[in-house]
Amino acid sequence: MKKILLAAVLSIFTTLLHAQIINQNTGWFMFLNSTKFNDKWGMHFDLQVRSEDNWNRVRNILVRPGLTYYINKNSNATLGYLYTPTLLATKINYIDAAGNSFAKGSLTEHRIWQQYIYNHQPWKGATLSHRLRLEQRFIERQTDDLFSQRFRYFFRLIQPLQKQEGTFTKGVFAALQNELFFNIQNKDQLNGSLFDQNRAYLAVGYRVSKAFDVEAGYLNQTVKGASRNTMNNVAQLALYTRF
Repeated sequence: MKKILLAAVLSIFTTLLHAQIINQNTGWFMFLNSTKFNDKWGMHFDLQVRSEDNWNRVRNILVRPGLTYYINKNSNATLGYLYTPTLLATKINYIDAAGNSFAKGSLTEHRIWQQYIYNHQPWKGATLSHRLRLEQRFIERQTDDLFSQRFRYFFRLIQPLQKQEGTFTKGVFAALQNELFFNIQNKDQLNGSLFDQNRAYLAVGYRVSKAFDVEAGYLNQTVKGASRNTMNNVAQLALYTRF
């Protein structure tokens, strides 16, 4: 695993050095919920709204439900679906599968996804989560539709900033996370690279109760394009609920 991560980091730096970089500034809002029906089954749901560059308007909406199976107290697996339209600033001339052309104001992506999460405590008080996610992507594009698969590795560290006795149920915390994205199918029709993007994130939050967190932070998104890369500076507000 360490060798894979090192190779991924080196790939990112190589990518940045050999391509033009476009800088953007955006805002993301994220609501995430996990609900347990019983000891073994539960539901995942997240809703995200993302702005265009310089916060001019809403560009992306993501709706992602899923069904979760709790393997044990430290790990779970989820099967889910995602719907995400990209709202275009101006309508485009879209050509459908039958060759018909018409004006279209959005392009939609549907995904089926599977994930595994493992949680543990690297030291007293802190919580570290590892997430492996596989996505089957059905991407609507201006002149054709594309099926692709993508693999994602994510980790998230929560560190309470106040001394805790027992389980962390209330108070201020710091959150550190990173996520790597890899194209594993039809990459030549995307950006021509195994590496798709990286998201590094640092935030401060407040745990209102064991069921509710609110946090705000900075996310740096590096996206590999076919000819140019994008460096996206994101101000993010997130709400987490657990039932």
